[in-house]
Amino acid sequence: MLTLALISVMKFLIVGLGNVGNEYAHTRHNIGFDVVNAFVLKHKASFSAGRLAYVADIKWKGKTFVCICPSTFMNLSGKAVKYWMDKEKIVLENMLVIVDDVALPLSKLRLKPGGSDGGHNGLTSLQESLGTTGYARLRFGTGNDYPKGMQSEFVLGKWRKEEEPLIKIKIEKSVETIEAFATQGITAAMNWINNQDFSL
Repeated sequence: MLTLALISVMKFLIVGLGNVGNEYAHTRHNIGFDVVNAFVLKHKASFSAGRLAYVADIKWKGKTFVCICPSTFMNLSGKAVKYWMDKEKIVLENMLVIVDDVALPLSKLRLKPGGSDGGHNGLTSLQESLGTTGYARLRFGTGNDYPKGMQSEFVLGKWRKEEEPLIKIKIEKSVETIEAFATQGITAAMNWINNQDFSL
């Protein structure tokens, strides 16, 4: 019989950050939702409404993935993450959060084992709920091409038409990064994704 410790090592929590509601769909701030949705679709699973989040379960290569998109709105994301971590008994090292990042160019994805919230409301909420910043996050660069004082409008806006083909490529690479994180570990996944530049 598998021990509980071994089961927990094989179980991963994949978190996409975003806001629920049609007005937020496919905005820069919701890229976490879009990446996790692409991962779930690739593995032929689907979301159902659960407590504090939309949830999908995937089994792949001997591992279980609990994928969540919090339904709490961005600034309360930590409540949903803490609930599902505890419910599924997933260790912190096996959690990966996908998040938009204006401090990163559009050409970049960056996987990190931890770090500050960088002023991101979703990450701030996670830190408050979990009491740590020591969890992996995949930062999806949005660039910061907006006038001074217009960051909120920028992140809550949709991708420009000319950006969409590049976003599609980056979403596919993000899905591969989730898979690499689970199968090869964070160091190998970081070495693979962090040096890549994405352009059309």
